[in-house]
Amino acid sequence: MSVESIAQKMLDLKILPRFMMVVMTLVYIRVIEWGISLEDLSTQQSAMISVVSGSMTGSLAVWLQSEKG
Repeated sequence: MSVESIAQKMLDLKILPRFMMVVMTLVYIRVIEWGISLEDLSTQQSAMISVVSGSMTGSLAVWLQSEKG
């Protein structure tokens, strides 16, 4: 098997985007766990959770759209 065929197989199976979504989901879960573990959230901490949640939502939408085609 040549390097080109392996690379093409990885592109066909969409391994990298799927791996990235798994990693992002794990990080998102960790951020939510961190936020829940705090006694009192500051505005900066809640803003960070909000930004991470928004980026996760956008990434999920883009990923799901790319899985269709």
